[in-house]
Amino acid sequence: MTALDASPAAASLGQRAEEALDRFPDHPALYFEGTWHSSHQLASRSRRAAAGFVELGVGPGDRVVVVMANCPEVGLTYSALWRAGAVPTPALFLLTEEELRHVVTDSGAVACVTTPEFLAKVEASAPGLPVVVVGGDGGTSWEQLEAHDELPLVHREPTDLAALLYTGGTTGRSKGVALTHAGLDAAGRAAAEASHSPGRNSILVPLPLAHAYGLLVTVAALHAQEPGRSFLMRWFDPAGWVALVEEHRIQASALVPSMIQMLLSQPLEDRDLSSLERISSGAAPLARDVADEFERRIPSCEIREGYGCTETSALISSQPPEARRLGSVGKPLPGIEVRIELPDGRDAKADEDGEICVAGATLMQGYWQSPEATAAAVRDGWLHTGDVGHLDEDGYLYVVDRIKDLIIRGGFNVYPRDVEDVLLSHPAVAAAAVVGKPDPKLGEEVVAFVQLSGAVTPEELVSFSREHLGAYKYPREVRVVDAIPLTSVMKTDRKALRATLR
Repeated sequence: MTALDASPAAASLGQRAEEALDRFPDHPALYFEGTWHSSHQLASRSRRAAAGFVELGVGPGDRVVVVMANCPEVGLTYSALWRAGAVPTPALFLLTEEELRHVVTDSGAVACVTTPEFLAKVEASAPGLPVVVVGGDGGTSWEQLEAHDELPLVHREPTDLAALLYTGGTTGRSKGVALTHAGLDAAGRAAAEASHSPGRNSILVPLPLAHAYGLLVTVAALHAQEPGRSFLMRWFDPAGWVALVEEHRIQASALVPSMIQMLLSQPLEDRDLSSLERISSGAAPLARDVADEFERRIPSCEIREGYGCTETSALISSQPPEARRLGSVGKPLPGIEVRIELPDGRDAKADEDGEICVAGATLMQGYWQSPEATAAAVRDGWLHTGDVGHLDEDGYLYVVDRIKDLIIRGGFNVYPRDVEDVLLSHPAVAAAAVVGKPDPKLGEEVVAFVQLSGAVTPEELVSFSREHLGAYKYPREVRVVDAIPLTSVMKTDRKALRATLR
């Protein structure tokens, strides 16, 4: 089988922006730090910024690195670059100078956009390149960028490159993921349709926009079926998140599991959060106990898990409206196919674990200038995600773990998530992460790291785990830490944890 073709209605993202403004000419669209920005105002600013980028020497197909804290100008930068025919290359602000230099050099970027707090790092990583600075001194100011007449839309084909995103590099040097206009357009359309509910038009956005998620949010807004209101946070702050939901009667938000756990430390019952109807959770598995506790404390709210990866334009599956199945990440979205492959290449049966493989219109063009890596990941049109999971008889997808995180103890497979879910069910455990430690006799031994919210000893947690897990699974060693380390996209940093065991 081969990947599905892109929709015949696919268009460039610049065209989609024009269509969206035609549908909803002017309305309050974005709230940020006390100020509303209208859809017409944002569109005009992006058109003028597009002319500013051209003045800087940015042309069709050129890559521009975006390293910014959340602010309206992140989305404006994406829109302006698409209008000019250029290619946003988002880079998370948590990257080190060396990591950022790799992104700038490997992508062949011609310019950078940043906010003042990251200017020194950007200038050190991109010597000689033009730098646009939003809200600060140095380089070209954003005001200078906008001081132009509006730029007419530069034509791009749906198959042209629309964005270049770099993977986390947990297994080596990060690779650029090349996404087309058609692929992102298909992902945005599917995301908008999956999340649409008549009358639910306010969403709180705390996740970094300079990431695959930010691109998806930006493109999904171009396919909205009714005018929406977005509330943007510069940084995620649990108390600030709660205050915004209460003050503005926000109905939905997108979070990652670590954020949901942080919110559980807030006095949720003391605030009026009854407007909140839905939380979308992704990027990492969400423990069932954490989801149940959140919904118990905010009864009006339902958590819906989804699944995606950068190579599929951040989207693969989501929970169908009014048909949630707890523990799963929903069903593949329209235009996306999922199959489960066994180690010998055969398709798995229902409820049988194997590697999750994906095909469809949202699939990447390939890894940037890496044909070997592309050929290894995409075979016969199917992306091999490196995730273990299964499909049930009704087509719901369940993600078990990452293949590379699998622990093989004495010949038995141990998935960290199974152990972590048990530890998180203990009332004194706030967060948990499990990795394998080299062992001369068993090959690997199971080691757990825990962040506590109450009084319990490591020995008690070992005993607790032993009561709930098979003899080959439970951790023989539990280490208490102040905080579980997270990667730049707020996933558990198992690489850092393994390093402490060496």
